Amino acid sequence: METPLWKKWLSYLWEWHVESATSELNPHLYVSLKNGRYQLSTANAVYSYGDLYDNFVKAFQRVPLDELPGGEVLILGFGLGSIPVILEHKLRRNYYYTAIEADEAVIDLASRYTLPTLQSNIQLICADAFTYIMQSDPADFTYDLICVDIFEDDKVPDVFETPDFLGQLSTLLSPGGLLLFNRLAVSPADIQQTRDFYHNSFLSVFPDGAYLDVDGNWILLNDSSWLQKRPKNLG
Repeated sequence: METPLWKKWLSYLWEWHVESATSELNPHLYVSLKNGRYQLSTANAVYSYGDLYDNFVKAFQRVPLDELPGGEVLILGFGLGSIPVILEHKLRRNYYYTAIEADEAVIDLASRYTLPTLQSNIQLICADAFTYIMQSDPADFTYDLICVDIFEDDKVPDVFETPDFLGQLSTLLSPGGLLLFNRLAVSPADIQQTRDFYHNSFLSVFPDGAYLDVDGNWILLNDSSWLQKRPKNLG
């Protein structure tokens, strides 16, 4: 959806309400224009914020994306599509995306506000991410980059913290591939829950894992070696 320039300019002065929506999964969805970018929010969390979705911006700028074994990307939790926006518009990367989003209302918003601005090949699938992952066969297909960005409001559903889910993610990751798992780390309770998940669950499946503290979130990585080399393109 093309945004008038005057609205973009005004959005640098104050947040401009664009549209509200509701669904069974998200009773309060709020699209606004802020700093020239579309932002998708719920009552307690920001789901997408274009190339200003800083947690993934900071993560992508810290890892050598040139060393990915290929260009197949899986996104679990699409929102308005901040991840491909960051990679295409900000970092000038050309990938092929499979994106899983459970909420039809979110898919509708993304289809109108974000997808028309992207040139990347994006297969956007309305499905439960847990079911999709558990039914996927690594003999058929694997992914070079997997981004997990799944929240119900400001909580990661318990099913996405289980050994079964993490283990299946590991099988769907191409050899030498990169997993980025977004977690909240705002309040002391958030930080403790994320720390417990990282040490007690995540490292059990990815023993060489690491994390990035990106100011309010932790991004968990499957392999600490991704942080030991300087990226060629910082964006």
